Amino acid sequence: MNSGSDISPAQARQLLDDLTALIVRAGAEIGAASPVTVVRRLKPDQSPVTAADEASEAVILRGLARILPNVPIVAEESVGATAPPDLTGSFVIVDPLDGTREFLAGRDEFTVNLAIVTQGLPVAGIIAAPKVGKLWRGVIGYGAERLRLSDDDADHPEAISTRSWPDAAVAVVSRSHMDSATDKFVSKLGPITRVPCGSAIKFCHIAEGSADIYPRLATTREWDVAAGHALVVAAGGIVTAPHGIPLTYGRAAENFRVPAFVVWGDSGKAVAVKTRS
Repeated sequence: MNSGSDISPAQARQLLDDLTALIVRAGAEIGAASPVTVVRRLKPDQSPVTAADEASEAVILRGLARILPNVPIVAEESVGATAPPDLTGSFVIVDPLDGTREFLAGRDEFTVNLAIVTQGLPVAGIIAAPKVGKLWRGVIGYGAERLRLSDDDADHPEAISTRSWPDAAVAVVSRSHMDSATDKFVSKLGPITRVPCGSAIKFCHIAEGSADIYPRLATTREWDVAAGHALVVAAGGIVTAPHGIPLTYGRAAENFRVPAFVVWGDSGKAVAVKTRS
């Protein structure tokens, strides 16, 4: 696959096993690091980064150079090191360790995220949670699945899908970045159980039908969202942005910022809530 070529969902599906193996290796690299002794520092935005983030990204970048040579890559820890590549066609977007705060706190809710984006829209996403021992992946138009991780490998895929909005709905919300706008939004949904958790694993709960909505009405970055976006849509859900504006990726001029989004397992519920608002 060369720069300038568009990666279709069918092509992304053919790449899925190789990319899955790569993400599993990156997760093993993180697992080899201790959250107690790992070298860490604060980035200019005051978010933490560790040697584990950087080691995971190095593994992924080397692997992508082999699997998808010349395809542009947007990776969190190296995104500002060079001039932005041409992102008008297809590119790969990577978060080598999403939930660094969770990792440093000794919790298991950190992930490794990779998405293929074509013409600004995610077509495939992979999210691994090494400490949970699971990996979720999906290609839009081809469905989504969950795999168990064992011995640095992934096997036994199980098809997953989102669920219809139940009477006892569940909202997954950010443990570290909850804000007043999100809090008010969830409160308007009626009786609902809130489950705080970290990282992109919140998308996985929606995709597998164990949760129903994930609102994030505060700014985040594209590498936090793209893989989960593809996964949820592949599983039957939708991701919406404020004012009906499509959520697109590759916006280097905006520093890859995502101002807000809501993930819905049941698209019908999303329409109903929008109609009432």
